[in-house]
Amino acid sequence: MPVLSRQTPVWLPVVILLIAMTSIQSGASLAKSLFPLVGAPGVTALRLALGTLILAVVFKPWRLRFTRAQRVPLLMYGLSLGAMNYLFYLSIQTVPLGIAVALEFTGPLAVALFGSRRAVDFVWVLLAVLGLWFLLPLGKDVAHVDLTGAACALGAGACWALYIITGQRAGADHGPATVALGSLIAAVIFVPLGAVQAGEALWHWSILPLGLGIAILSTALPYSLEMIALTRMPTRTFGTLMSMEPALAAVSGMLFLNETLSLVQWLALLSIIAASMGSTLTLRREAQITRVDIDK
Repeated sequence: MPVLSRQTPVWLPVVILLIAMTSIQSGASLAKSLFPLVGAPGVTALRLALGTLILAVVFKPWRLRFTRAQRVPLLMYGLSLGAMNYLFYLSIQTVPLGIAVALEFTGPLAVALFGSRRAVDFVWVLLAVLGLWFLLPLGKDVAHVDLTGAACALGAGACWALYIITGQRAGADHGPATVALGSLIAAVIFVPLGAVQAGEALWHWSILPLGLGIAILSTALPYSLEMIALTRMPTRTFGTLMSMEPALAAVSGMLFLNETLSLVQWLALLSIIAASMGSTLTLRREAQITRVDIDK
């Protein structure tokens, strides 16, 4: 399990992760605007193709060297990254963004739960679970949620969990540069798949600027930042901090989609934020204990 180095401020990975989540939410809103033109598979192809190109130029993944023990995690990391993108976009074709993000979050939440070792870790996970439970529109609205879309969101969550676990192992020595190679693995499979499903509509020059924006906001920037954070904090802390993702989606809906929140949903947001803050404080204490052990 990675620990924070002496030179890295304990709060820095947290800030990096918040920026990454904000970027992803912005990219998701932009991506949904392209669905009427090229569909979810087409947007996936655009995102991975252009995002991989940007990452390759920046990080030059052909220079990286991986040990035999890292190759299988790297392959699984790339496959989970591509499948996560593909399934999530399929889900938000028919499921509201906030619900899809909440369902997808079951992946990192499971990582946080199964990685917990102390009682205090379960407190933060419980707060996150309670927040998600009340944030979802339980009641008559759930009956109108498309089951196929919900299943795709849950599948994306499973891929997200695998992405966290394998990404930490594959990227331990190379940090954010690992994302470039992982994205290349994902692109080899999901770009042709998405291009075939999208058809000729994908090849219009008019959609290229939007595709480039999605690639930067949803792939190149956040995945690089997530890898930096992922290799500098415990897996369970990373998973619990990602509980802010549904909260950010809800706020984004308020700002850009004129959605409103009930008092219960506001309390749910506060519960999720409290879980993230508590997890961050736990990380600080754990980092200090680790440094004392190293000094000994």
